Amino acid sequence: MAKTGLFYSFNSNKTKLAADKIAAGFGKGNIDMVNAETLTEEEFLAYSNLVLGVPTWFDGELPNYWDEFTPALEGLDLKGKIFAFFGLGDQKGYPENFGDAIGIMAELVEARGGKVIGLTSTEGYTFESSRAVRDGQFLGLLLDQENQARLTKKRIEGWVADIGKVMK
Repeated sequence: MAKTGLFYSFNSNKTKLAADKIAAGFGKGNIDMVNAETLTEEEFLAYSNLVLGVPTWFDGELPNYWDEFTPALEGLDLKGKIFAFFGLGDQKGYPENFGDAIGIMAELVEARGGKVIGLTSTEGYTFESSRAVRDGQFLGLLLDQENQARLTKKRIEGWVADIGKVMK
């Protein structure tokens, strides 16, 4: 397997819990955990496969740590790198921008040559709009711990199996 990094905030409890389940799905030693809050360009570029934890904050915004990294990201060449996104959102509390942060990050990496994998179905979710949707699918794994926590384990297991086939 090519070098794979799992990037997320070590201080974001719900994202950390999801990241731990994702890492377990990859198997011990097959994925490096990287704190997105202290991320450097060199760390980011050291990986061929990147799994990014991108929860949506407030009204469709990136978390501060990803927002602060985007100027560095805008100058990087990401050709040949594979990206998979997961994030948390609240489809009932924020139905007009559910999971927008995944869409924002996917657009950024694609514009720099990165390949996005791990698209998932929007079926079973209820929301008005999302920047994370393209051609009827989410650009990653959307988890709603506020309203659908009981579905998280199954969603993560299926998603990890799918992206694991591509991240070799």
